[in-house]
Amino acid sequence: MPVSIDSLDLARLRGGYLSGALRPRDVIDTVLERIERRGDDKVWIDRVPRGALEARAAELEAKSPADLPLYGIPFAIKDNIDLAGRPTTAACPAFTYTPTASAPVVQRLLDAGAIALGKTNLDQFATGLVGTRSPYGAPANAFDPRYISGGSSSGSAIAVAAGLASFALGTDTAGSGRVPAAFNNLVGLKPTLGLLSTRGVVPACRTLDCISIFALTVRDATGVLAVAQGFDREDPYSRAAPAPAGGIGARYRFGVPRKTELEFFGDREAERLYCAALEKLEMLGGERVELDFAPFFETARLLYEGPWVAERWLVVRELLARNPEAVHPVTRRVVEKAPSFSAADAFAAAYRLQALRRNAQAAWSNVEVIVTPSAPTIYTLADVESDPITLNSRLGTYTNFVNLLDLSGLAVPAGFRADGLPFGATLLAPAFRDRELAGLGERLQYAYGLPMGATGHKLPPETHATAPAARSVNVRLVVCGAHMSGLPLNHELTERGARLVRRCRTAPRYRLYALEQFAPSRPGMVREVSGAAIDVEVWELPAEQLGGFVERIPAPLGIGTVELEDGDQARGFLCEAYATRGAREITALGSWRAYVAERAPKAKTA
Repeated sequence: MPVSIDSLDLARLRGGYLSGALRPRDVIDTVLERIERRGDDKVWIDRVPRGALEARAAELEAKSPADLPLYGIPFAIKDNIDLAGRPTTAACPAFTYTPTASAPVVQRLLDAGAIALGKTNLDQFATGLVGTRSPYGAPANAFDPRYISGGSSSGSAIAVAAGLASFALGTDTAGSGRVPAAFNNLVGLKPTLGLLSTRGVVPACRTLDCISIFALTVRDATGVLAVAQGFDREDPYSRAAPAPAGGIGARYRFGVPRKTELEFFGDREAERLYCAALEKLEMLGGERVELDFAPFFETARLLYEGPWVAERWLVVRELLARNPEAVHPVTRRVVEKAPSFSAADAFAAAYRLQALRRNAQAAWSNVEVIVTPSAPTIYTLADVESDPITLNSRLGTYTNFVNLLDLSGLAVPAGFRADGLPFGATLLAPAFRDRELAGLGERLQYAYGLPMGATGHKLPPETHATAPAARSVNVRLVVCGAHMSGLPLNHELTERGARLVRRCRTAPRYRLYALEQFAPSRPGMVREVSGAAIDVEVWELPAEQLGGFVERIPAPLGIGTVELEDGDQARGFLCEAYATRGAREITALGSWRAYVAERAPKAKTA
């Protein structure tokens, strides 16, 4: 008998998997039926065949959902991000190539148990905020097909809003992960630059690109971020995240543009909903502070009026030279002006940007978060067709400056217009404050209590969300022994609200010992000049729980910094070297689990 699946949010799917009421094949059947029912909706450029999806489901069903944080979660990938064995087009058939390896972010999600459904439509070469610049057609808005879906990550946004995927990857250079979120009642997480590796992504502006996440809830988006992030040595723009600094408290100050600086291009409904969002934040403990937004708006104009457009031209110049008609006419108009900029223009713009950054930085001495509309208005497909450049530019009013100023951003649903179209507000903070934004964003989403996307389904019970009174951040903890999932001390983590983020290995610089002089035996992992990679798990633990957990750790074990196989670093279990003298070295086994299995009593045979 078919299993009934309504919402694809992570909380509901994971609950079904853990209880045994749901299997990955049930989710695959549901998703494929929904996709087929929608027909040619212009959402997909390439879909993974049913047979491959069924094989992936069977592979997962041989594993435990408790061991994989994204077990059986279906997701979509913007088609400028590589998925091994499937074509990457960037919405340009003449540009198509088939990668042999997935982008590192995609691979992390797959390793965590997620199921890739396919590649989604986009504004060609991720150049646009409208969702209409694609030879594969224009995905319609999830609430009114006369209106644009927003770009450039149009297909990814619609896949989530329509209930075809639990989450989707987009990219966000100038707003492509926030504008479509606002237009389709979604959460759009634009992480700090470099927090997610952009290796395996077709560049738009390589110095400003980042992978973004569309989700039904803030909690889902941040859960995906926790799995996907990590330092990538092979990506020169990758950055290791520092330790979290703390959450946004019960009382906080949020910045807004001066009333005279706000621009909605005559859209009274968008203005009304933005003002209502500010009032909602005040109800949640915020104090409104008006800021001089001139540096932010001038920075925004630099992105498309300045020499950064040359970065886009670098990607397509060879294609333009040999086959200009292969490039969408509007995309071609945008990038063809790039050669007119000189090296002197580039330096002049860089100098001006540095001055603007200094001026904009002053805002953060007065506020913890800045709140803007995600977009000032919305347009119909017909509007954009008649004036594609000007209207697209307007949509970036509150988004174009964010990456140039190295900010983190989170777009959150913030009500519906009288005509039934959704509106979104964006929370901004300095780099690496992503989780702090998420705490406030989650409170805001539950304060509104809107249905998720265009599915009509209610938010999961608030018990699945971070308690408003806590508003804490999580710390990552690397465990290598009995605290790993399924082993005797794992309960000391789970009882404190910890959750498994990923399974991986350390950098090849560690030696592992069995400290059998203790009862019970415990692992001792020591960093050496030469060593091996050791199997570990990375858990996330609420920051306020860390002290109590650490107090239970017996000597000679302690908490230090552990380097992982991809160069990422996190706090984790290490051992004082003196305790390993005379201890049995088990480095060759590669893991504590292997040692435990070796010592387990062998079953008798007849």
